[in-house]
Amino acid sequence: MVTVDDVRDAAKRLDGVAHRTPVVTSSTLNELVGAEVFLKCENFQRMGAFKFRGAYNAISRLSPEQLSRGVAAYSSGNHAQAVALACRLLGATAVILMPEDAPTAKLDATRGYGAEVVTYDRYSENREVLGQRLAADRGLTLIPPYEHPHVMAGQGTTALELLEETGPLDALLVPVGGGGLIAGCSTTAKALNPAIRVVGVEPDSADDTKRSLAAGERVTIPVARTIADGLAADTPGELTFSVNQRLVDEIVLVSDDEIRSAMRLAFERLKLVIEPSGAVGIAALLAGRITPPPRIGVVISGGNIGLPRFTDLLGA
Repeated sequence: MVTVDDVRDAAKRLDGVAHRTPVVTSSTLNELVGAEVFLKCENFQRMGAFKFRGAYNAISRLSPEQLSRGVAAYSSGNHAQAVALACRLLGATAVILMPEDAPTAKLDATRGYGAEVVTYDRYSENREVLGQRLAADRGLTLIPPYEHPHVMAGQGTTALELLEETGPLDALLVPVGGGGLIAGCSTTAKALNPAIRVVGVEPDSADDTKRSLAAGERVTIPVARTIADGLAADTPGELTFSVNQRLVDEIVLVSDDEIRSAMRLAFERLKLVIEPSGAVGIAALLAGRITPPPRIGVVISGGNIGLPRFTDLLGA
């Protein structure tokens, strides 16, 4: 199991490499939701998302021999970029399996960091199987997007930084895809304040974690078609679910239209450009999915979205 000590160790490894991202507040948002809201802006992280934390923490621990052979990963986009950048910084090659319909901006950025991209059809092929085969065939070390203790610990540094800056919070809202971010953040938050309420947010068409928690076991759903491509997991991770089953208090759902509204508010009033997956926490607050306590933290998980897609989603 990942512990808060693992998260603190990851923070030391990331010090001077990852950005310590800003915590943003907005009187407009506070008035709209009736609470004091603290936004942890991972859209300002290196490569534009929290994923760099976990990828670098894991890859930096590989042996020289493993680094010389190279790294493989599978991802819809942000983990792909994170692995590509971490490998470039550490002198390793990266081969990334990405869905053929991944956003163009994410595909281009991953290649821009020097990675080789191999595409697949996310609706008919299993990326875990393909990724394992790719790594085995080429002799690469596979770094999965969330099913890895060092990845989870790295993601937990997001909450560690937030709480160091804000002090005690009553609740923490975290986007949920495969569950690595909320597993790391809930581990950290509950260790520092057992009374904090940790709430995950999923798209309503990608509610595999909500269904799994209700069932008491991992549930698989059809691959979702949602604008929040980074959260379109069909099954929670085995490791991540074992953590989230113990530590996550609730999962709430938001629609694509609610995500668009949150993105628009973030852009127009907070001057933040965030991708759909990063907007779900704000969406949950604006849509009244939870009754906000006095002080609440929200993880803005990323901002990797190109201008054409951004304007298309917002109808600009």
